[in-house]
Amino acid sequence: MKIFNFHLMPYAHADLDAIEKNGSAWVTYSNRDYDPKKGAELYHDYLDQMELADRLGFDGVCLNEHHQTAYGMMPTPGVLAGALSRSVKKAKIAILGRALPLLNNPLSVAEEYAMLDNLTRGRFIAGFVRGIGAEYHAMGINPAESQARFAEAHDLIIRAWTEPGPFSYQGKHYRFDYVNTWPRPYQTPHPPVWIPSQGSSSTIAWAAKMRYTYCQTLSPIALVAKFFQMYRDEAEKAGYTAQPDQLAWSNTIYIAETDAQAMREAKPHLEALVNKLLKMPIDMLLPPGYTNLESMKRIRAAKIVGKVQSIDDLVNTGVVMIGSPNTVREKLAEYQDLAGFNTSLTKTQFGTLPNDMTRANMEAIAQEILPHFRDRLPQGRKQAVAAE
Repeated sequence: MKIFNFHLMPYAHADLDAIEKNGSAWVTYSNRDYDPKKGAELYHDYLDQMELADRLGFDGVCLNEHHQTAYGMMPTPGVLAGALSRSVKKAKIAILGRALPLLNNPLSVAEEYAMLDNLTRGRFIAGFVRGIGAEYHAMGINPAESQARFAEAHDLIIRAWTEPGPFSYQGKHYRFDYVNTWPRPYQTPHPPVWIPSQGSSSTIAWAAKMRYTYCQTLSPIALVAKFFQMYRDEAEKAGYTAQPDQLAWSNTIYIAETDAQAMREAKPHLEALVNKLLKMPIDMLLPPGYTNLESMKRIRAAKIVGKVQSIDDLVNTGVVMIGSPNTVREKLAEYQDLAGFNTSLTKTQFGTLPNDMTRANMEAIAQEILPHFRDRLPQGRKQAVAAE
């Protein structure tokens, strides 16, 4: 199994009571509560943590994109990826990913990603997302155009990477007389493409058809298994058998000497993440026109947004793995076998977890988890369970 360190870079000093009063940490939570001096320290702590992950032997480090939220301070993840591109020496650097429908010029991402691929000498992973509904409120984009804008932007970027320029592009949403991206990507024909999703059936089907790696966002493990089975089914329709390396699960791990200690230490920080920083009304998460009714029902069932969750709820449903090294090893192996994935996108920092506890958690994972899973593949996957 490949284990990546996935960072959300939350504003850990957010006023949780103010978020509760406001009703959300997204879009409408005033930036007057952001302290630039504290934020600057967090940025440096978080980048230090990503560099530590590289030294500890994590297979990669992951960034993502969100706008106007205390949940994650990465509106432009390429800035942070650029800062890491020379200091992270061995691990891959993944942006999971840029929200393509929000862009007026997708060629800027083609250029940005190509630069990062060159700077890392081919250790870059290109993530593309539609962005959750809140991004459309933040950026003033019609969510009903989300899928069409995503498809057109994606196709343009791939052409810009693989087709010699200059050439013209005349689409519905994007028009260019000259497409001639400099630099070209380091990897041939382009960086690997990973597609994170909340569980949209159309996204899963498309990712399988394109043979891209599918990344399932934070969800109970039973639903993760079902979404991954959907991917495998769609791959069969496309004429091939999906491999475990094409499936990545976003999760959270926290380790201490005993289960009780780990639960006690993680509780306030994890519950701050899911009950405060993730808090948003359902119409902000899934605005009208964003997705079809079937996918909306599935996403609402899968997401933990809008539901008050205790750490016990999250552990019992397999959203997170918290406990002693032995407990976490057992759960990770069980979940890998159930869902059939071979990449773990693991959050080692979450919510308000401070720097010293995060670094201790990372070191524990490196010592107690990484060596046991380095060469492990899914064993005896319970397809019948996943398909129920």
